[in-house]
Amino acid sequence: MGTEITSIRNLGPATAQAFGAVGITSAEQLRDLGTDAAYARLLENGTRPHFISYYVIEMGLQGRPWNDCKGAEKAALRARFDALRATVQIAHSSQLEIELDRIGVRLRR
Repeated sequence: MGTEITSIRNLGPATAQAFGAVGITSAEQLRDLGTDAAYARLLENGTRPHFISYYVIEMGLQGRPWNDCKGAEKAALRARFDALRATVQIAHSSQLEIELDRIGVRLRR
């Protein structure tokens, strides 16, 4: 069964529930996958991308407070998040949606 996801710093019941919906049910699974692969699963399942959620997971996996991410480290995480988001978006979006997102217009679903 494994350790509860909520045992990881910064991660509460809502995050555990979201991960459970994509088959990540233990802290061990989350640690093995890492932030990028786990967050990609959330995005593929329809979770709306949010940078703070992404870095909260990263900080939690490092055992750090969620707001400990600053400066160059935060900029590097933002670059990883943007690349991940673009990859998942391209895989699951139509060309129209990609173009609308590029110009800052989103379709409501």
